Amino acid sequence: MRFFLIDAFVQDAAFSGNPAGVVLLDREVDEDWMRGMAAEVNQAETAFVTPDYQLRWLTPTVEVDLCGHATLAAAHALDLEGPVTFRSRSGPLVASRVGESYELDFPAEEPHPDEDPFVHSLFPEAEWVGRNRMDWFVQVPSAEHVRAFDRTHMIAELGMRGLILTAPGDEGFDVVTRFFAPQSGVAEDAVTGSAHCAIGPYWAPRLGKDILNCFQASARGGVLEVEPSGSRVKLRGRCRTVVSGEVN
Repeated sequence: MRFFLIDAFVQDAAFSGNPAGVVLLDREVDEDWMRGMAAEVNQAETAFVTPDYQLRWLTPTVEVDLCGHATLAAAHALDLEGPVTFRSRSGPLVASRVGESYELDFPAEEPHPDEDPFVHSLFPEAEWVGRNRMDWFVQVPSAEHVRAFDRTHMIAELGMRGLILTAPGDEGFDVVTRFFAPQSGVAEDAVTGSAHCAIGPYWAPRLGKDILNCFQASARGGVLEVEPSGSRVKLRGRCRTVVSGEVN
């Protein structure tokens, strides 16, 4: 079976974006094998793709319902020429090549208000607090607030998958974001495509833009182009293969 380690949503610099493992399965494997492989790879997500394009995503500790960067990495590993529809726990997901980038057609995950007192205690400066089916969502006043946040150990107490922290962008970007999921085995994710399924429908009407140029301000950093459209969101970004080989 082919194995890849791929950086997804990269910037121009080497070793940017979010590393994902991708295993192209050529036979049936059991649940324990996939969990063991994800723990062995030890990245935020490892994608497992069957020959008929069933797609699953596992962190080192849990399986998740939706993952953007590992899906982008899977599209890159398959070296797509035409569109492919993955079958997933979040329904059909279309991936296609657009020039040097890949485009994902994902479900919109718009957040809705939720005035949780514990979230407000973590973010007293918050201008908006809500959640979608997966994550907490917090808007703070500025990109500086996003970059400076350091109370990450307390986010595990919130439950759900994780927390999206966001603000209007700086340095030429429309939006700046970070994503924390210690409760899912990922203290801080480098670049989170699925979080931008919430970022798109939240920020586009507020900024009056159809397409958002987004930056995820993790230590590695990553760039996404986000285009919300009704119940769907298009995510675009580039990938770079770091390692390729075989799994025995």
